[in-house]
Amino acid sequence: MTEHYYSKKPQTESKPQQWRYVLLGHSLLFETDSGVFSKNEVDFGSRLLIETFQMPEVDGAVLDVGCGYGPIGLAIAKQYPERTVFMMDINERAVQLAKKNAEMNGIQNVRIYESDGVSVDGDVQVAAVLTNPPIRAGKETVFKIYDGAFRYLCVGGELWVVIQKKQGAPSTLKYLEEKFRSVEIMEKKKGYWIIKAEK
Repeated sequence: MTEHYYSKKPQTESKPQQWRYVLLGHSLLFETDSGVFSKNEVDFGSRLLIETFQMPEVDGAVLDVGCGYGPIGLAIAKQYPERTVFMMDINERAVQLAKKNAEMNGIQNVRIYESDGVSVDGDVQVAAVLTNPPIRAGKETVFKIYDGAFRYLCVGGELWVVIQKKQGAPSTLKYLEEKFRSVEIMEKKKGYWIIKAEK
C-alpha cells in the first residue's frame, strides 16, 4: 500500500522546510515536512475554508479534525484568542509539526494531539468543527469524522467542511442533511464547496 499523509507513522525521509503565509491578516511561520498534506503551501481548499468560516454565536471550543501541520486550527486560534482550539490528526509527524508551529507563532489557546477521528477529553462544549477531510482515506473514514462532529457539537454548533465536488461534495451534502438540522453551501470556488451543517 502506498503511503499517504493519513498514515500514522510516515516512513518518507524527513526534509523539513519553513515558510511564511498570511491567513486572516496574520503572517504565520510554518514548518512542514515530507509525509504531510500540502507541504509547500497552504492548499486552496484549506484557505477557502479559513476565509469563509464564521464563528457560531454559541459558546464553546473549536475542533480542527485532520489538522495536518496546523494552518486551519492555528489561523482560527489566532483570530479568536478567547476560544480553545483542539487540533487532531492521525499522522504523528503532522501533530509534532502543528505543536511546533503553534509555539513558533506564540499561539497558546490550542490543544494538539493524535487521533484517528474526532475525540475530546472530558466534558467539552464544542461550538464548531472544521475539517478538510482526508478524501483518499475513503468515504467510511470521512463519514466517521462527520458522525464524531455531530456527537460533540452542542445544539446550535456547526460543522464546516471543505470538499471538492468531484471528490464527493454531493454525497457529503446528502449525508449531512440526514443528520443535521440545517445544511447549506456557503461558498463554491474552483470546484471546492464549503458546506456548513448546524446541529
